Amino acid sequence: MSDDRDRRMKWWRQARFGMFVHWGLYAQLGRHEWVMNRERIPIKEYEKLADTWKPKERPAREWAKLAKQAGMKYMVMTTKHHEGFCLWDTEQTDYNAAKHGPGRDLVREYVEACREFGLKIGFYYSLMDWHHPDGAKCAKDEDARKRFIEFTDGCVRELCSNYGKIDILWYDVSWPLSSPELWESARRNAMVRELQPDIIINNRSQLPEDFGTPEEHVTAEGKGRDWEACMTFNGSWGYMPSAIDWRSVREVIGMLRTAAGGQGNLLLNIGPAPDGSVPEEAYERLIPVGKWLEKNGEPVYGKVDRADGMEWVPTGQWTRKGNTAYFWCNRWPGNELAIGGLKMKVQEASFVATGEGIEFDQTENRLVMKNLPEESPDDIAGVTIIKLECESEPRQVLGAGYVVL
Repeated sequence: MSDDRDRRMKWWRQARFGMFVHWGLYAQLGRHEWVMNRERIPIKEYEKLADTWKPKERPAREWAKLAKQAGMKYMVMTTKHHEGFCLWDTEQTDYNAAKHGPGRDLVREYVEACREFGLKIGFYYSLMDWHHPDGAKCAKDEDARKRFIEFTDGCVRELCSNYGKIDILWYDVSWPLSSPELWESARRNAMVRELQPDIIINNRSQLPEDFGTPEEHVTAEGKGRDWEACMTFNGSWGYMPSAIDWRSVREVIGMLRTAAGGQGNLLLNIGPAPDGSVPEEAYERLIPVGKWLEKNGEPVYGKVDRADGMEWVPTGQWTRKGNTAYFWCNRWPGNELAIGGLKMKVQEASFVATGEGIEFDQTENRLVMKNLPEESPDDIAGVTIIKLECESEPRQVLGAGYVVL
């Protein structure tokens, strides 16, 4: 099982950066993807949104093109969110995009866009369902549970059967059933793997599966455990124009650093408008991130090692690949940069973006890089990466105390 997981996870472990897309009926209201629940909108009233939703032609091409420009390697889209509206032409319910306002299979359009731009394909599927008559009742009524499990199986089977090769199945919110046995998760996930032998599955069907999913915090899981931080761009997963606190370019790059430093991935969300267009604020940030990655992608993509042996420095932070340490300098100090506590010999130092060498002196407890530019060489985000090629595995020991020798 471990060998098979390594085989299936290989591309994902090197991809590092993906786009999450939350899109559904809730976009029309523009008040968060939980609007139906938080405002207690009656089901019959909410259902009317299904016929008023009229997306523009093939908006998923816009998302996929932007993801490619941003340096993202894969996408995950909400095929069904908690509201219960299915974005594909399903036989399980008439409450779907093909039979209502859009009049077409939006999941198929998304799959085609991913393939056009060379991106791996992920399907988000909410186990919780506020619309299905058994979605809540299944916790207290065994017949209702069996019906809801049959519905869930049918939806997941269609998603894994109708669109060719799918790379990720991303479950969400396993309410209201309290155990994987009640959800019959092991059996269902085995079915998924029969249909999609290369697929990877997240941990939200109440089983650990292939990777963990810290939400709204970029925090590494235990050593040896694959993980992916899923993050909103502005505090809302769904389209919400009033959510104006967008993460900056520097914040996104910082999250990528934290992910790479902990051998994890970053899944950053966009919430398209009702017509499917991407908010301008996302463009204003993702295009510069992509340009920065074009120059500085070396420590982000590919096989990385955990930077556990490195300490914090006021001028920046670390990632690592083998005997190479990468210092992400986000507070440029001027023409000299000193780092203390390195316990390995540095053989070469250079700028990742240009390959230009850097002069340095190293003593037993201090590395000083000299004759640097007065201003940060990075004119995109002020985050300059310095590559240190070392004689042995990078390690840094500082601690809180200090003894003058």
